Amino acid sequence: MKRRLFGLLAAVLTLGLVAASCGSEGVTTTRAAFVYVGPVGDAGWTWAHDQGRLAAEATTGVETAFVESVPEGGADFADSVRQFIDDDYDVIIGTSFGYMDDMLALADEHPNVVFEHISGYLSNDTNFGNSFGRMYEPRYLSGMVAGSATMSNQVGYVAAFPIPEVIRGINAFTLGVQEANPGATVEVVWTSTWFDPVVEGDSAQALLDKGVDVLAMHQDSPAVGEKAEAAGARWVSYNSDMSAFAPNAYLTAPVWDWGPRYAEIIEAARAGTYTPAPDGYWGSMADGVVALAPIASDVNADVVAAVEARRAEIIAGTFHVFSGPINDQDGYEAVAAGETLDDGALLGMEFFVQGVIGTLG
Repeated sequence: MKRRLFGLLAAVLTLGLVAASCGSEGVTTTRAAFVYVGPVGDAGWTWAHDQGRLAAEATTGVETAFVESVPEGGADFADSVRQFIDDDYDVIIGTSFGYMDDMLALADEHPNVVFEHISGYLSNDTNFGNSFGRMYEPRYLSGMVAGSATMSNQVGYVAAFPIPEVIRGINAFTLGVQEANPGATVEVVWTSTWFDPVVEGDSAQALLDKGVDVLAMHQDSPAVGEKAEAAGARWVSYNSDMSAFAPNAYLTAPVWDWGPRYAEIIEAARAGTYTPAPDGYWGSMADGVVALAPIASDVNADVVAAVEARRAEIIAGTFHVFSGPINDQDGYEAVAAGETLDDGALLGMEFFVQGVIGTLG
């Protein structure tokens, strides 16, 4: 009897040693690291991603970490990622367009680590994918609100860089403005920065000085709204509901909810089932990745009802923002009546629609 018990104990110990040995050779505990282009306190893009990180951590129980204000296109990004990998993080999420090429190279260098890039288009078929959202959907809705709010028919847009993501948002916003107010125009100022409150504020002031009475933005701080508040103008924020920073100016905002997508990526990595989507993940309002924040209480009820009706149509798939007829900035046909731009055309958009004032840089 004793001999049998000792035999069973030996077998259990042997299995334990085998399991420990297997664990030392492969990843046993999934940990996710996030690389941010701005500070988590920006109240905008990076703040929204960090809220997504926290939500995913709560959902999955996986340990997460982050590093903030990492520049695009430099050695700092690769150094940060390699440090996370050395510290046994096996999911890396980079949250800025300019990280894309470096992430692809690092993914090839570390095939056992899952890399997910936000807002890009490159990927491989094993461990490097892309995620983004159809932000042009709530952008359009926010344009409807802005078009209804302008008294001067001059709307301003403070924008970071002339890449397709930003151009697509300006166009969607302008189309929404024109649905509500066909006589209104949208003037664009480029800042060449994602996050610089001083530059963002100065650009907003330049537009206000031209007679603009509603401002929108593709920027990461509330500086545009603060300038609008001081001037008695109105404002559409971005990334999050920034109403606390300029409560009298605030109208609404196209916003992000990254938590469910981040949880999905982490769970797939933990289960060993992560596979990059061939054309990337592009979530919609129907998926909940993008949404329109609450509309200010002083906006006319008829405007709110029109926006809600369009929102329902977008979610149901019966209305597409980029269905023709749409003319470009010079009045030439860009999308014919009865046609809708496909994802390839949207992801590579390099023209302004009619009603936009400004150049593509």
